[in-house]
Amino acid sequence: MEKKQVIVLGAGPGGYAAAFQAANLGLDVALIDPKPDPGGVCLFHGCIPTKALLHLARVKEEAIMAGEWGLGFSEPEVDIDKVRSWKESVVKKLTGGLGQLAKSRKVDYLRGTARLTGKKTLEFSPSGENGKEDKKKEIEYENLIIATGASSASLPGIEFDNDLIMNSQTALELKDVPKKLLIVGAGYIGLEMSVIYKALGSEITIAEFTPDILPGADQDLKDIFKKERRDLMENTMFNTKATSVNKKKGRLNVKFETPEGEKEESFDKILIAVGNTPNTKGIGLEEAGIETDKKGFIKVDLARRTNVENIYAIGDVTGQPMLAHKASHEGRVAAEHIAGNKTAYEPKAIPAVVFTEPEIAWTGLTETEAREQGIEYEVAKFPWAASGRAVSLGIKNGLTKLIIDPKSDRILGAAMVGKDAGSLVSEATLAIEMGAVARDLELTIHPHPTLSETIMEAAEIYYGHATHVHRKKRNR
Repeated sequence: MEKKQVIVLGAGPGGYAAAFQAANLGLDVALIDPKPDPGGVCLFHGCIPTKALLHLARVKEEAIMAGEWGLGFSEPEVDIDKVRSWKESVVKKLTGGLGQLAKSRKVDYLRGTARLTGKKTLEFSPSGENGKEDKKKEIEYENLIIATGASSASLPGIEFDNDLIMNSQTALELKDVPKKLLIVGAGYIGLEMSVIYKALGSEITIAEFTPDILPGADQDLKDIFKKERRDLMENTMFNTKATSVNKKKGRLNVKFETPEGEKEESFDKILIAVGNTPNTKGIGLEEAGIETDKKGFIKVDLARRTNVENIYAIGDVTGQPMLAHKASHEGRVAAEHIAGNKTAYEPKAIPAVVFTEPEIAWTGLTETEAREQGIEYEVAKFPWAASGRAVSLGIKNGLTKLIIDPKSDRILGAAMVGKDAGSLVSEATLAIEMGAVARDLELTIHPHPTLSETIMEAAEIYYGHATHVHRKKRNR
């Protein structure tokens, strides 16, 4: 029987990060995944192709906006075949690069699927170049890291058909651009896909079960986004449930339950974006004796170890937040622990970014969480209308805010909404991790004119002496 020190099941951002780190630490590693190269859903069908298309959407929108500044362009034309080809080239370049990195680290990349047969064995089913499975074989491992990710959740009575009723993965295949598209779900995936398809030329309708977009996000962030993107919000139905779909002559007749009663409307295609479920079924968790919670997520400790001592789990299979960078960090923690190093997964803040235009980002404690948990806090907000860089970029609305402990002045959380907010949130995350106080951000010299200054000026507002916003001085 073939033996390995470490086997990583799943080659997404968490899995390949774990495998690469384990190899860096001198361990004999095998990485198992059905794709031709590492990358997982994130690189092949998720994060990367989505962001490539969101960049395309931003370029188109900025070209149109430039007309307000005196720079006129003709109406941008969309060549969907060329867009699809460009998107696929981005994916191929990145996943191919990861394949080379696996080889250079001497990680044994096994293309196929696996099922656990015990606490130290699994059955591997290799996939040939033609997609057919070759002869199965059993592999023994000393340690295993489960990183099988998650899949798009469906709605009762509305099943994916990979054509007219899409999930986020099939929507990124860009088979065509529907004239009228229904997006069910106004979370980050629903909003990002609405921006993409709007830019490609679709008429967008959004149906959301809750009272607002981005459930759990702070209201002031959502309000600015809705103000900036009235074009997306004009056909949005909240507190609404899609109950059934009837296919008729290539069209989809959808019935909704709304606060005003039952409603029916016709669409060319539907995208279901109502969250994800963990890929924990059919991989042999029962045979290995691995415990899961009521929702199917694998239970883990601070080292990301399951109840079975030599088996670890990371990423989406362990629960929220389902974020690639969280999975990567967990993967490195697990690899370090297997190698015998003292380590634990104990982040004080995990940044989240919605890559729409404008972008929305937050890290650490949110105002919503602080209120729910009864935590005392103060908020310092800096409006981007007072930022020289924001105004020069044509940004009309934007916000940076800090959530601060009023007793210690420590940064508890931060949030931004506006262009490139996702690139600003890392500084706030570092401040939280290092236990920085608002004074540390205030006294850190930021380059002018940049959007990063909004973090410094939010801290200045907390102390009552911001340069570009007049606020009553605090007694501190």
